[in-house]
Amino acid sequence: MSQITDATIHEAITQRLQATHVEVTDMSGGCGQAFTCLIVSPQFQGLNSLKRHRLTNAALKEEIAAIHAWTAKCQTPGEWERDKSRTGPSMDGTVGGQVEGTSA
Repeated sequence: MSQITDATIHEAITQRLQATHVEVTDMSGGCGQAFTCLIVSPQFQGLNSLKRHRLTNAALKEEIAAIHAWTAKCQTPGEWERDKSRTGPSMDGTVGGQVEGTSA
């Protein structure tokens, strides 16, 4: 398998989970070894957190096997709409609000 990037993970999630919104962040400074992700998919409807993560991990089995660290937040479209109206963007996985190793 070729280099895993935020773009390849984004595309895989969108296709395999019919995600309506995906945010992928390379936490490894661009070396493609640690990713955190927000996945919004109607496929998560009616599933508890564990089942959502199992579904996601199964869909991304090859990609996850090729990287060092993987974190996903899985939400239904309704949950995502509710949460984004409540607060600003999540600061999970940041240092002082900044993602280490990125310039933008």
